[in-house]
Order: sequence, then structure tokens, then C-alpha cells
Amino acid sequence: MAAQKRLVSTAAKIASVSTAHLPRFPPREAIFKHSEIPKPPFAPETWASTRPPPPSALSAFAHRIGLASVLSTSDSVLRVCTHSSFPTLQQQFAPDERKVQTNAQLAPLGNALLGLFATEFIHTAYPHLPTRVLKAAVSAQVGTQTCAAVAQEMGAAPLLRWHRSDDVSHSDALASVPRAITALIYEKLSLLSARQFVHSYFLSREIDLRGMIKFRHPKIALLEMIKKLNREYPKSRLLKETGRYSNSPIFVVGIYSGADKLGEGFGSSLRMAEYRAAEDALHRVYLTRVPNHLMSLPTSTFPTGLGSVFKVKGKEKPHTPADLGMAEVEYGRSGRSSAGYTD
Repeated sequence: MAAQKRLVSTAAKIASVSTAHLPRFPPREAIFKHSEIPKPPFAPETWASTRPPPPSALSAFAHRIGLASVLSTSDSVLRVCTHSSFPTLQQQFAPDERKVQTNAQLAPLGNALLGLFATEFIHTAYPHLPTRVLKAAVSAQVGTQTCAAVAQEMGAAPLLRWHRSDDVSHSDALASVPRAITALIYEKLSLLSARQFVHSYFLSREIDLRGMIKFRHPKIALLEMIKKLNREYPKSRLLKETGRYSNSPIFVVGIYSGADKLGEGFGSSLRMAEYRAAEDALHRVYLTRVPNHLMSLPTSTFPTGLGSVFKVKGKEKPHTPADLGMAEVEYGRSGRSSAGYTD
């Protein structure tokens, strides 16, 4: 009796467990029967995790994210919400039940598509971005934590079926859901439809690129960049100051190349203000943003028909590649930096 009460209370707490669509409730294992052979105690939490979500919840999920035409059946929704670790749990606690399909084949394909769309978008939007920052930006846009957060916003957490292990965490399992959806859109519709889904749910989010760009010696990096662009030697100029002989002075320094001001920074000392001005000048170059109406993505060349890129037929669209961004400047220096460009 105690096991049945705990079963009902556990089922009530888990939103994805409904007894209306179950063929038998309570399950046979929950009913106590006297036996001379000892059996392991019934675990309501484990039993609830092996139950499929109700069809109404699966249908509501597909309509909520606007993909009812792609996720047209309950089996397709259940497939994208079932992690590859779930068969281990099913084999251990429900070996007699029908084997379920998992997203083991969809998730890797979706992950590759997410990386493709994010890389081409960020590289086209910020052509001067350093390679390391580009990789960090792609991870921030379509990485595991972001995919898990998107799945949470979609409402996929109550529908997720997975099994925790040393190699699989909840975030990893949850991140497989939007990845599998991306792959399914590509298989059933087209590459451009999958790209539209990724742009709507992932690439429309703002990320802090400025915080990802760090310089050990920004003045040296700025000098190398100026030499590469054949510009005039940079010079620092004191623009404003206040409280020079007080306990809290403030200096505003600008870095100029000829008559053009490259950057501006402030600080409690001239050295700090000059350091920040050099950083600001580098940020203005590396974070140059191409307007959306001038961006031409490489994947836009594929035909707009249904099917994968290997099956769709049609005329390819013209593509005008963007100008190559400025190559990164590798520099190294031992000891303290002595690069200064004061008048």
C-alpha cells in the first residue's frame, strides 16, 4: 500500500506522466505479493522515467514550437525527445517493452548543421574577428548550454527521456533535443528551412563579443595592426583630465593615427587610460559589423526545393563572397611592455 501511495504522489509531481494513456495502472510491479523469493523494492521514480509522455503533451510541444508539419506524429516527437542513453534504462527496468527510437543519429547531424550556420553567420557578420574569438562565439551561440537553454524554453524538459551516467549529464541530454529537431527539419524540408529555424531560435540571441576579446599587450597589437594597414604611427593625446593632484584623478586619452582618432579610454593614471584607449581601438576594428542587408551567406546558394542538398534539384543562386577580413597579428614579448606613443 505504501508503494502505491508513493507511486501516485510521484506521478502527480512529474508533468509528463499521465495515467490516462497507460494500459495498466498501477503497474504490476507496484502491487505487493507475498513471495518466498525476495525481490528488489519498487521504485516509483524509475518507473515514471520509463513511461512515455502522453500523446497530448507531444502534440502540444510540436504546435508550441511551430513545427507541427515536421513533427507530425507522436512517434517523431518522442524520437527527438529520447536521448541515446535511454535504452540502457529501458533494458534494465523494462526489458519486455517495445524498443524505442532515439535521437542518436539525428543529434550529431543537427550539431554539425548548427555549427555550420553559426560559423558562416558570425564570420560574415564580423569579418575581422580573431579565430579564437570566432570559436568562442560559435560555442556561445550553439553550444551545449545554449542548446539546453533553448530546449528548456521550448518546454522539452518534461518530455525528455534519458539515463544519467558518468558520461551523460542532464544538460547534454537536453541539448540533444534542438539538435535533433534541426536535423529532422533538414531531412523532411530543406537546408534553408533548417537555417531559418537556427536563426530564429539561436542566432537571434545577443552575445557579448567584446568580453571575449582579451589582449595581453594591446599597444603592441595596435602597433602591428597599424603597420599592416600602412597607416601613420599612432600617437596618444591627453584629451581631458581632472583632479591630477587629488586622491582620485581621472584622465581621458585618445589614440590618433594622423587626424583619425582610433580609440579612447579613461583611467586613474595615464598608463591605464592609454591601455584602455588601445583596447578600444582594437575593439572597433575587430567588432566591425556588416549590416544584415549586405550579408551574403554561402548556404544561400542552394536551391529552395524540398529535400537534402544531395536530392534537391533546381538552379543555384549566385553568391558574392565577402572581402576577407584582416588576418590576425601574432606577437610575443618578454618582460614589461615599453610600447608607448605619446607626443
